Amino acid sequence: MSDVLVVTWDGGGAVAPALGTAGELRDRGHRVRVLGHPSMRVTVEARGLEFHPYRRARPWRPEARPGTRRAELTFLATCLDRGVGRDVAALLREHPCDVTIVDCMLLAAFAAVRRAGVPHVALVHTFYGYMRNEFGAGTLNTIATLKGLRPGRLWDRADRALVTTLPSLEPLSPLPANARVVGPVVPPAVPARSTGGVLVSLSSLHYPGQVATLQSVVDAVADLPVPVVVTTGSAVRPGEIRAAFPVEVRGYVPHAEIMPTVSLVVGHGGHGTTMQALAHDLPMVILPAFDRSDQRLVGSVLQRAGAAEVVSRKAGSAVIRSAIDRMLAPGPHRGAAARLGAEIRSSAGAHTAADEVEALL
Repeated sequence: MSDVLVVTWDGGGAVAPALGTAGELRDRGHRVRVLGHPSMRVTVEARGLEFHPYRRARPWRPEARPGTRRAELTFLATCLDRGVGRDVAALLREHPCDVTIVDCMLLAAFAAVRRAGVPHVALVHTFYGYMRNEFGAGTLNTIATLKGLRPGRLWDRADRALVTTLPSLEPLSPLPANARVVGPVVPPAVPARSTGGVLVSLSSLHYPGQVATLQSVVDAVADLPVPVVVTTGSAVRPGEIRAAFPVEVRGYVPHAEIMPTVSLVVGHGGHGTTMQALAHDLPMVILPAFDRSDQRLVGSVLQRAGAAEVVSRKAGSAVIRSAIDRMLAPGPHRGAAARLGAEIRSSAGAHTAADEVEALL
């Protein structure tokens, strides 16, 4: 048995790949500790994993509602937070480990594990093409480099970079020598068998303008002759959305409970939600919620693959409804989603990721 430390954060799509990989390693007999924001305790411990909260890191509230500029600054500060690095160093002194898995966005954590001399893995929870060409470039790269946390250098120095997406969709080519595309880490899925029904879910994190976008989608499906379930997570309170029967607005509901019963997902382009929808053979209408995220790239990649249609979050209800009608109907988009779904179900992302981690032990 080996000791494994997983360093992650309460960042929406970052959670499932981290905990899925951690759970697989735990099931193989390794002792796994998870270090993350205090808000993650219930989620982590529900998976039977040992949890340690950040104590020196900056506060992070996924349900907070800053303006656009403040949201960008808060996100940037979280990625560069030296407090995360200090928490990593302190936990490694208290509980030495054999290998560390670090979410790709927590740059200060990489510096801490390198100083500790621990073999470590960069867990990339979206397209590596986004991380290398967009996230790790521009303003963030400039500021991070000045702080000694240059993203590309930190990822390249990791013993592995595990990319939890489909090889057929990954836009970055060639990949760095240490990178492995292991497949999406999603809950077990089966093809959806519904002949109707729509799931609307824009994000578990709050983005500026999210309530207005959700309302536009709900208005668009108000008279749709199929069941519609809207999940708001912790980002939006269900009571903030005006809806009438048969549209049902709920708070947090695991998508694995709903996706087998619908025919279409209307989402924001988050990589995790998108891969989970595809794992159920579901095509999508994607309304990217935040310009400085991976959502636009996810939408464009899926649209080129024929499994999604991208609509501006500022589009009116009539435009959104037209896209939903097209994607609910039979057509080649259903075959495209089914082909990607079969690829996801056969990829065994958590299993493959755990194999790569064990190769370092």
